[in-house]
Amino acid sequence: EVQLVESGGGLVQPGGSLRLSCVASGFTFLSYEMTWVRQAPGKGPEWVSTINRGGASTDYADSVKGRFTLSGDNANDRLYLQMDSLKHENAAVYNCATDSKCGTGKYGYECWGQGTQVTDAS
Repeated sequence: EVQLVESGGGLVQPGGSLRLSCVASGFTFLSYEMTWVRQAPGKGPEWVSTINRGGASTDYADSVKGRFTLSGDNANDRLYLQMDSLKHENAAVYNCATDSKCGTGKYGYECWGQGTQVTDAS
């Protein structure tokens, strides 16, 4: 079955760092583009970053450019989002998403993970 499982969320202070991960199963890793989307309390989904099919290129929302880094680990079918220089407004539930169908699609994505919580500790 196609499945995305996120982890790595936690408490963060402004200027701190966290590394989120998304483990993919049920499909060949990066045979589809993969995306991180976040939802802050009371707000709609916000696109954060995408790695293209094959992993050759990445794109970032302007709000996170220079601070967040998306990378893929093909050996372990794992997608990372390294988040540095965190800000208060970065607190949100972060979801991994892709276009391989898994039965839990949301917001235009065919597959949507459970999410991992990033909470402002300040």
